[in-house]
Amino acid sequence: MLCSRGPMFTIDVGGRETEETAIESIQERYIGGRGVGTRLAHERIPFDADPLGPENRLVFTTGPMQASNMSFTGRMNCTGVSPLTDGLLSSNAGGFMSRNFAETGYGAVELTGESEELLAVHVRDDGVEFEAVDHLAGATVPETVEYLESERGITSDQTAVIGPAGENEVRFASIMTSEERAFGRGGLGAVMGAKGIKAITFGGDSAPDIEIPATQQEIHGEAATADDIMKEQGTVAVMDLANEVNGLPSYYFSEQQFEGVEGINGAAVADKKYKKGTCSACAFACKLPTKDEAAGVETEGPEFEVAMAFGSNSGVDDIVEVMKSNEQCDRYGMDAISAGNTVAAYLAAEDEFGNTELIHETVEKIAHREGIGDTLAEGIDRFHDELGVENWSVKGMDFAAHEGRVLNGQGLSYATANRGADHMYATFYSVEYPLVEPDEALEPEGTVGKAETLVDRENLMALNDSGVVCKFSRSYMNRERYESLFDADYEDLLEVGARTVTLERHFNNQRGFDRDDDRLPYDLPDFETALDEYYEARGWTDGVVPEDALPDEYDGRSASA
Repeated sequence: MLCSRGPMFTIDVGGRETEETAIESIQERYIGGRGVGTRLAHERIPFDADPLGPENRLVFTTGPMQASNMSFTGRMNCTGVSPLTDGLLSSNAGGFMSRNFAETGYGAVELTGESEELLAVHVRDDGVEFEAVDHLAGATVPETVEYLESERGITSDQTAVIGPAGENEVRFASIMTSEERAFGRGGLGAVMGAKGIKAITFGGDSAPDIEIPATQQEIHGEAATADDIMKEQGTVAVMDLANEVNGLPSYYFSEQQFEGVEGINGAAVADKKYKKGTCSACAFACKLPTKDEAAGVETEGPEFEVAMAFGSNSGVDDIVEVMKSNEQCDRYGMDAISAGNTVAAYLAAEDEFGNTELIHETVEKIAHREGIGDTLAEGIDRFHDELGVENWSVKGMDFAAHEGRVLNGQGLSYATANRGADHMYATFYSVEYPLVEPDEALEPEGTVGKAETLVDRENLMALNDSGVVCKFSRSYMNRERYESLFDADYEDLLEVGARTVTLERHFNNQRGFDRDDDRLPYDLPDFETALDEYYEARGWTDGVVPEDALPDEYDGRSASA
């Protein structure tokens, strides 16, 4: 089985100490990326670790596909205990950093401890440099990137940085790379901030020699020549369809259609797009560099989820205003989905939907934890009672745009996902929308009978995150291509995903998660039956992983470890 190579490089930023550890046996079982990150975190992070304490760890990993020149491979992974969900969580970012990371020669880079002074940590193939950067305290993401480039000659594509939101431990703070790409969901930027790390950079000339099969060329060629609306409109291309099927969350989830959809849909975004945007080595180029000269705003996006959160869910029908919010989140280093939904909750409490001036003011307050922003920075699950609004979250994570009340399998997926109400954990929506090919489509209504498909999709997405392969490759990847690229039987590859999901769940079980956490703020037909079917398919008991369902290499680590 093809897998990543290179040792783990552990960096204790408190003691300024480093250590290299061989991880070949883990890489052979978990490929790379999320799989390796999860296995390492499960072994090395105490089950009772405070997400914002020194014992939590951040594990950066990438996979064997970053040795290729194939489209859909410009991505990498970061794993740690989330301050938003309080569970083990992996976040995935695109851009250009993954190949710079590979050039260090390390298979994983692990951050632990806590620095008393603000640091930039420079990781190279010949070691690490700790740079005190107290002068960057409070700096925005662009300001930090500009400093690293002008003073250190380190490009934005080599950097992972946090903005004020991360320093202020906003629970949905992002780690930003290539300035506008994000390890977004789950708040790992706050973990980096709690460790006193403003930036980590990667470089070298020691990428491991991994031979990738010629199948990569077929996929790359098809991605380059495909006529796909995502190349013009990105993910926001689905917005009109979502609205049409009564599946576009609006006005803080109180409605499911938005009368102003034409102002924020795919056509509106495409109208502001001024050049192509892509990730490393990718010919699909689905990114959305946009600008509006009259408003003086330039950003990348918004994608569908953000256009929902800061658009329909906030009662805003002007794409330029959504672009401004998107740019703010990138500048301050916040997950734009969670930030938008949080603002929408505040607008609902204040009866101020559509008030764009208040929206932009509130985003800034959240990033700096000023006034009401200090409350909102805790996330919807923690503040909803205080504001008197419904708790639109699962396991602490607020909802993505794909509407589970219409796409019921996606709703079930929100409930079961180890990282909460996130659409990318299984991408189940992709088999329930009307545009799906008939031989792959499932009826969107109902939950019973969908558990096995859900398990397969969770496992497949975990495999992609371990590869690392972008999930938008779905039209170009099939069973045969997975087997060719990774030199393994398809079922064995899905087992890599299954082991990863199981270890995530087991870690979270030790932190108190069980069936009671697999809950939705709305009713779905036969939900409890479907949940039982899911647990049976996984071999779990009421949401808990029994000892005999753990991967074979499990070393008996207990909840007290």
